[in-house]
Amino acid sequence: MTVMTETDENRHRKNGLYREVSIELAENMKRGWADTERRDVEPIAQAVHTARRRKALSARFPGETLVVPAGRSKVRANDTAYPFRPASDYVYLSGDQSRDAVLVMEPDEPGGHRAAVYLLPRSDRGDGEFWLDYHGELWDGRRNSLAENEQRLGLLCCDVHALAGRLGAVTGPVRLLRGHDTGVEDALASKVSAEGDAEFRAFLSEMRLVKDDFEIADLRFACAATALGFEDVVRALGATTPTPERLIEGTFWTRARIEGNDVGYASVCAAGSHATTLHWVRNDGAASPGDLLLLDAGVETRDLYTADVTRTLPVDGRFTPVQREVYRAVYAAQEAGIAAVKPGAAYRDFHEAAQQVLAEHLAGWGLFGNRSAQEAYGLGLHRRWTLAGTGHMLGLDVHDCAKARTRTYVDGTLEPGMVLTVEPGLYFQSDDLTVPERYRGIGVRIEDDILVTEKGNENLSAGLPRQAEEVEAWMARIRG
Repeated sequence: MTVMTETDENRHRKNGLYREVSIELAENMKRGWADTERRDVEPIAQAVHTARRRKALSARFPGETLVVPAGRSKVRANDTAYPFRPASDYVYLSGDQSRDAVLVMEPDEPGGHRAAVYLLPRSDRGDGEFWLDYHGELWDGRRNSLAENEQRLGLLCCDVHALAGRLGAVTGPVRLLRGHDTGVEDALASKVSAEGDAEFRAFLSEMRLVKDDFEIADLRFACAATALGFEDVVRALGATTPTPERLIEGTFWTRARIEGNDVGYASVCAAGSHATTLHWVRNDGAASPGDLLLLDAGVETRDLYTADVTRTLPVDGRFTPVQREVYRAVYAAQEAGIAAVKPGAAYRDFHEAAQQVLAEHLAGWGLFGNRSAQEAYGLGLHRRWTLAGTGHMLGLDVHDCAKARTRTYVDGTLEPGMVLTVEPGLYFQSDDLTVPERYRGIGVRIEDDILVTEKGNENLSAGLPRQAEEVEAWMARIRG
């Protein structure tokens, strides 16, 4: 008995209205199509960089076959899929964003690798796939031909339908990036090891710790586009009437789609006491005059690099005295954190610098009782109101390089080309009886994207003001 897979079932509707295809219609659909092959395709801007990255990967694993899938689209219902986003390591090494694709690097002489990307080719006009399959080109849009992709990517491109046979013929050691394509994992199950693949995954993450010129330029663009999105939100905020958080979310998303690919992560549009929830992404409340709006959002570029920026804004354009007091404490902490970002510094330095400043302010407000800021900091008591770490690496993922080894990441040393966020915050829950009532329900975070340079750092998101008075003046100017 043949068992239909979920993929098969969702490629052919069970309850479609047409029962059959006549011979005449099938023959008609094969004829009368123009040649649309593009013969003047230019290489993608990062092709020279992806080639260099693959060369570095090749040098690290000589004599081993390396397999990096892009991932598969996930069915939501029937022929409807969730939005697809390729695996970041696949994008990093190929520059391609296709679904159901796989990069295979096979050992070559002397000591290098032959790299090939296995992709879906153009739909075959002869067998009806282009119009009968609900993921053919008449349904999902034109795909690049294999020849076109070779020109774009600077890589050998092969039909993905030949991949199973190719993987089956592989001999010798194999490393696989797991978690993106179960079909590839099943095909290589007897040829890979969990330990070897974990080492491979860690190395791929560590390759991305230091950004090249292309990546830095893309992150710079992402930050500039994000600044435009924040300006759009300020224009949308009602100075005298509540503004739905969903409207704020949609306003920023529109800018992300215009300037780039999408948002880089679920936007936090947290008004009032919602700002005390670090990852408030329900966005089902409203920003009322007198509230603070904590907006944490980033544009993802068309090459999939994302910004990650937070500003805490007074909805009506002016901070109240207590809001200003908390905001200035967070700003001082961020200034200390940014100042600690420089080549040769320990990665943890910026976190320690920012958190110590927050502890000093908390002690000054009497929240540690008789304990000094230093004693309370040593005990971690400040974390009741700061909760999170002060930042993370940034790049193709909003929390980039997450699978890198601890000794090369949080226990590592900053180098020129690294990009990280500096984002201290204070979060006073509405029901926290250990703080004075005036602070309850206030959440403030300020976040910027910082590039480590040869001589110090550059704030890539400096186009957005940070000081309280500058924020007020900026909002007034945008609102006219």
